[in-house]
Amino acid sequence: MSYLGVESSLNGRRWVGPGVEQERQAEAMAQQTGQPRALCAVLARLGVEPAEVPGYLEPKLRELLPDPRGLRDMETAAARFLEAVKRRERIAVFADYDVDGGSSAALLIDWLHQMGREATLYIPDRIDEGYGPNVPAMQQLAAAHDLIVCVDCGTLSHEPIAAAAGADVVVLDHHLGGETLPDCVAVVNPNRQDEDGALAHLCAAAVVFLMLVECGRQLREAGARGPDLMSMLDLVALATVADVAPLIGVNRALVRQGLAVMARRQRPGLVALSDVARLDTAPSSYHLGYVLGPRVNAGGRIGQADIGARLLASRDRHEAEALAERLDRLNTERREVEEAVRASALAQAEARGLDAPLVWAAGEGWHPGVVGIVASRLKEMTNRPAVVIGLDGGEGKGSGRSVSGVDLGASVQRLAAEGLLLKGGGHKMAAGLTVAEAQLEAAMARLAELLAKQGAGKGGAADLKIDGMLMPGAATVELCEMLERAGPFGAGAPSPRFAFPDVQVSFAKQVGSGHLKLSLGDGLGARLDAICFGAFEGPLGQALTDHKGQRFQMAGRLEINEWNGRRAVQLRLEDAAPA
Repeated sequence: MSYLGVESSLNGRRWVGPGVEQERQAEAMAQQTGQPRALCAVLARLGVEPAEVPGYLEPKLRELLPDPRGLRDMETAAARFLEAVKRRERIAVFADYDVDGGSSAALLIDWLHQMGREATLYIPDRIDEGYGPNVPAMQQLAAAHDLIVCVDCGTLSHEPIAAAAGADVVVLDHHLGGETLPDCVAVVNPNRQDEDGALAHLCAAAVVFLMLVECGRQLREAGARGPDLMSMLDLVALATVADVAPLIGVNRALVRQGLAVMARRQRPGLVALSDVARLDTAPSSYHLGYVLGPRVNAGGRIGQADIGARLLASRDRHEAEALAERLDRLNTERREVEEAVRASALAQAEARGLDAPLVWAAGEGWHPGVVGIVASRLKEMTNRPAVVIGLDGGEGKGSGRSVSGVDLGASVQRLAAEGLLLKGGGHKMAAGLTVAEAQLEAAMARLAELLAKQGAGKGGAADLKIDGMLMPGAATVELCEMLERAGPFGAGAPSPRFAFPDVQVSFAKQVGSGHLKLSLGDGLGARLDAICFGAFEGPLGQALTDHKGQRFQMAGRLEINEWNGRRAVQLRLEDAAPA
């Protein structure tokens, strides 16, 4: 049953509200805790029990951080890493080219620098080398180093790791493991098949952080001290959000604390990146995922693969500013390349049908650096797992993004085991694959079949989920601040969305490039400012501008708008329907 009777909004979406049981839980929580009804609606949706509310609103890292030794090989990995530090061995860090890989590498490089040691950074080129360790690179590193630490990669790299003759290898990863592990000193990975899955939601940077926690413990046991790890949580927070790790359990505390560290503006690379992105407010999980993350990723997508990691590890303000400006330019270029691929992929996917368990598209010459972002756009648009593949010389390199509750990485890995892919792997929410063009149709058909068994394609592509109803007068800065305490929001914990029933548009004006600025009223004197980004790319802009006094149901997310020292609540409008 639709919420507020909206079966088809101006954007063609059906509004879906909380179920009867969730409403009952929210009401009971409000009565038991004295918290606002709107906040309780969000907490009930997140599965929080009334007794858990105080702890949930104030997540403490010391209470939520797991014992690193709960992960297999952790003590061995930390001991070997510390041995290399103590003996002044030559250390290399082999990292993936995305934000998680760059942040993981920067964590190790920063820690080592504070211990008076340096490390060689190696990040493979996305196009020439592809994801993860490769034989030539590992042979080259092994010839000049005693220890190679692979971060955010390596779990499935049996042959390349075997090629690293003469050097020890430690893997710190979170991608799904296979039936066997590579032959090396240690593989620390919460997604190894012999792990219980309790920490499967950690990104690689969080795994690296846990190893550094274990290093600190071993140092203390030996009567020594290590660097301050709390000051490094800004990198863990950035990686957790940018890698779309679910913001549950310890991830919430890592991101909450990491944002506080980032707000102190002590890391030159993140300061420079924030400034070039014109970020003039305290950072939020939104900024990590949509402002800073894409810029860090831009180097690995269409430029030099190691720029992002070098920026995050930089200790020199001038170097950081130069790298940040370079990444910002690359990000602009990335947007242009992405838009061309997105338009072609969307047309192809629409022709194939957007209501299947899997939405996919493949095209000759599509840049492999943007196929993951385009897959993410298709996933968001259709509420279905999406895969986008760039073809070149009879072979396709693709990337996929999944929806909550559907494990894409496991399905891709099974496809590789069945011989339909040349290689493939990932985790629940994202995966990468290489496929022979001749096998493309068969591989995607089989992938759709595997995903359908997990429930993909059952949800309505057009459903807009709403937490509850508010009147304009109830949307206050105080309520926004209370709602933020239920965050941070992101993957696995979508930010609150409320409906405002039967409101008038008292002011509407196009601003910027196709955006709409509005003022909404309830007819009783209460007003609420709103902004609708990209309004004129669809029907919303024209309908709300030419409203002719008509009243609407409005839906969106509340946020605090800071301007010239003034803080005011604002609705980020996402959809509307005639009242």
